[in-house]
Amino acid sequence: MTVGSNKNPAASQAPIRRPRRRFCPSFLPEERGSKKCRPVKMILWAVLLLSHCRLGPSGAAAESTGLERIGTCGTRCSQGLHCKVRPDYLFPPQCLAATDALNTSSVFHNISLSTVMRCEGRQKCSLHLRMETVLQLAEPIRGLSICTATAGMMVNCQIFSFTRSSRERMSGSQVEVEHDCTTVSPNQRVQVMVKTVPSYCDITWSGTYDAPDCSSGDLRRHVPECITGRLSYDVNPEKRELSVSVSEMLDDHNYHLRLCYKDFICSGAGPNALIKKEEPVKSATLPYSQPLPCLCIEGWSAVMDAPRVQLCPFKDRLEELWFGVAFDPLEETLSWELVCPVPTGVALCQKRGDGVCVDLPQAFRNVTSGKVAFTEVDPHPQLCMKFTVGSQSWTRCPFADDRFQAWDVVVTRERGHEEAKMMSRVRATFSVGQCVKSAGPAACHITNTHTVHAEKNRAVSLNLTGELCNSCVQVRRLGMKYAATVVHCVELCNQSSPPRSVVVRQTSRDMTWVIVPVGVCLSGIIMATLVLHVLLTVYQRRKQKEHGNEKQTDPALDCVVPALQAHPHGGILVPDSPQCGNAEKANLISQ
Repeated sequence: MTVGSNKNPAASQAPIRRPRRRFCPSFLPEERGSKKCRPVKMILWAVLLLSHCRLGPSGAAAESTGLERIGTCGTRCSQGLHCKVRPDYLFPPQCLAATDALNTSSVFHNISLSTVMRCEGRQKCSLHLRMETVLQLAEPIRGLSICTATAGMMVNCQIFSFTRSSRERMSGSQVEVEHDCTTVSPNQRVQVMVKTVPSYCDITWSGTYDAPDCSSGDLRRHVPECITGRLSYDVNPEKRELSVSVSEMLDDHNYHLRLCYKDFICSGAGPNALIKKEEPVKSATLPYSQPLPCLCIEGWSAVMDAPRVQLCPFKDRLEELWFGVAFDPLEETLSWELVCPVPTGVALCQKRGDGVCVDLPQAFRNVTSGKVAFTEVDPHPQLCMKFTVGSQSWTRCPFADDRFQAWDVVVTRERGHEEAKMMSRVRATFSVGQCVKSAGPAACHITNTHTVHAEKNRAVSLNLTGELCNSCVQVRRLGMKYAATVVHCVELCNQSSPPRSVVVRQTSRDMTWVIVPVGVCLSGIIMATLVLHVLLTVYQRRKQKEHGNEKQTDPALDCVVPALQAHPHGGILVPDSPQCGNAEKANLISQ
């Protein structure tokens, strides 16, 4: 016997691999144990996963987008309970006192209200109120009374009576009653009251229910009261036109389009466009003048009291509101009108050299509509208007182009001496202070202050003391509610440079007012001179032509001078012409 003969023969063999057990659907017995069941199992897992995604965490959202459909409305009671429906009395009898056999606190259970939809076509659906009631049936109760009331409508009551045999059979048990024949409108509030029959004073349930509004996509597609059509648009800024297309509009009806300014109501901003129901392409072009944020496209079907849809393509263009700033130079009033209902903060501010606009004191207004005006305003290029909406701000400077600037400071330097003068277009009084520029964009330390009165269109000296080089002048117009405090600084003077004048914008602007009219007058004179010259030239040519015609018809000019003859001695003979009456002899013109 060899060594190792005592070992178990099975231990030396390779381990036996048993086939995996496959789980196949029980409804496919022929596939059990075969590989063909694996694809089926994978498909089942995929279907289960999809159903979980549809009915899982987002199931509520999915159900909320569509209402339950019913074919016909009706009343349904628990199995074994026979119900009959009839209208309730217009003036119901008074309630009765509850008997000892009734437990007033446990008669009604789980009363629920919901909305269902009944459709007769794709766009012919109506909403119905479904009422589900659980009732503890007792011997004194012969039925239910359900009443509904809406604003402006009469109370509608229905009685659901139980047959004697069925209520005797099911007395003491809970029964269910369901009714869904009450029609409601979108976004309608309904008052519901449930009572027993006969009516017992302490056994009553009441509640309020709000029907879904037209914000639901299901209602906008199928309920006529909610079908507004879907709008889409393209903007052509060059032509200032909106190309509007309409889809999902009410079948067999025309459609209206227009532009309007949205406020409490949408007021028209142009003519309406009518899209005929026969047209294959439902589109129209609407011109606009300004892309305001409250300019909206409004569309509605051509039916009575049709719901309307609005779409505002420029709702984010708030900067378009700040272009209506106006200034009256006679009244010295700066005004602006809010054309869209956007709550806006309006303030006057002074723009510094670093671009920051600092608010003037007591110059802030809150505007929700209409016009805002600031009186006694000194028009200066640094005076601006700031608009604030929420956390955003915009600044407009209506005097930046110097059109209305009333005054300026002129600093001249001649023969090493500097002099500051006030140039004003109006009669006004100014506060003038000499200061030294320090750190910061608006820091200027005042050394002395005095008052200067300026006449209209006359230069007046500011009477500043000391050297103006490397110093500043702070000027503010007095007698105005809103005026900018302007600082004019003189650069470091170079004494070695030839004498020159440092003149600010006012001088060049005044010279422009002189040079432009003179240039226009000279141009007119030159043009008039050229026209007169042309006329004289034409006149002279006409006179010469008439004079030449007279010479040809004069008899004294009819003579013909014979050809010049050469003289033998090298001269040219000019013969007498007896025909011309010339008695002189021929003269010899020697070479």
